[in-house]
This record gives sequence, structure tokens and C-alpha cells, in this order.
Amino acid sequence: MKPVKLRFSGLNSYRALQEVDFETLGADGLFGIFGPTGSGKSSILDAVTLALYGGVDRASNNTRGIINLLEKSLEVTFEFELGGERYLVERRYERNPKDPDAALAKQARLRKIAFEGEAVLASKPQEVTAKVETILGIGKE
Repeated sequence: MKPVKLRFSGLNSYRALQEVDFETLGADGLFGIFGPTGSGKSSILDAVTLALYGGVDRASNNTRGIINLLEKSLEVTFEFELGGERYLVERRYERNPKDPDAALAKQARLRKIAFEGEAVLASKPQEVTAKVETILGIGKE
């Protein structure tokens, strides 16, 4: 899998929309994620995992406590390429009003992006995860 672009907001310490353009970063063949302890490096990797599999290993129950304390929702999109095909995974979570640490999956979609157009491959959280696992040939674990 080749990462193409990551966008996320409301995740852990990141409130505002963040964008990581892996094509630009990897144009010279190699890039790194650097920063002091607590600066959010792992959260970038969490965003990829959350987009692909709907969960974050560092979070209790995979999603508990992942929404920034000052935000009501979290959004993540991840575009990747595999075998000459491009895919876009989108997920949205909202804070549970009855349990503020709980993140409720509100939207999930997996699209295949082609020159001639896009096709929705899955549109429910568990379906998206299952389809991503099939495409990648690997699960979160």
C-alpha cells in the first residue's frame, strides 16, 4: 500500500484540519515524522489506522477518548494506492452526549477512485473495515 493523502481533524491533540500529502513528502523516496515527545507524531499514525480499520490500538475499546476534548466530532480521510488502484476511506465520529469519552461512528465510506469516475465500495463502518481488510490483505492486528 502506498499512502497518498491523509486529512483529519478533532483527533487527540489536533483540533483543526491537518493534511499530510505523502506524494509530496515521498517525492525523493524517503521521509520521516519527527518532533518532541507529545507533539502528535503517533496521532498521525493513529489517524491512518482509524481511517482504515475504525479503531486506534492506544485507545480503550479502540475509540474511547480519541476525540479532542474541545471538539464534538472527529473526521478522517485517507487516500491510498494499491496495485495501480486508488482508494479513499472516510470516517466521521461524534462524541456520545451520554458518555463524553465515547466516540460514536456516524459515517464511513470507502470509494475506489478511477479516471472514469468513483465507485462506492462500502458505506457502513463494519463494511468499510471488512472491505479494507480484503483489499489490503491484512487486518489491524
